[in-house]
Amino acid sequence: MINADNGPENSGVRSQWLKRLVTFSAAENITIQLAYYPPYHSKYNPIERVFGVLENYWNGDPLRTVEKALGLAEGMTYKGVHPVAKLVTKVYNKGVKLSNQVRRHYELALNRLPELRKWFITIDPDKARMICASAESFA
Repeated sequence: MINADNGPENSGVRSQWLKRLVTFSAAENITIQLAYYPPYHSKYNPIERVFGVLENYWNGDPLRTVEKALGLAEGMTYKGVHPVAKLVTKVYNKGVKLSNQVRRHYELALNRLPELRKWFITIDPDKARMICASAESFA
């Protein structure tokens, strides 16, 4: 299960994000459930609590280098656990969009809860594999 904050990068209507998750589900043979927090409800989002602990741990220490930020992040503990901090250097192209035909095709792999269409989505790996296999005809 992925609890997401429904920000613009990972919203339940973002086609590139959903396509990547369908592909991931198919490749890793896992069921993915996306549960989105409603807008402006960050108090329910556990990552917000971690950020609060991290801010207290940093205690105003200037973060002048990436190494310093990563080191401080790895040095903190949350509920007795040290996090793993990694620098992501991959750059994603902006403005890349799926055609309506491809978007509708990948949408077939999504099972949206009828009452919460944008807020709760399940991706079944078997269905995802069929969608990904047939998507090659669009390439």
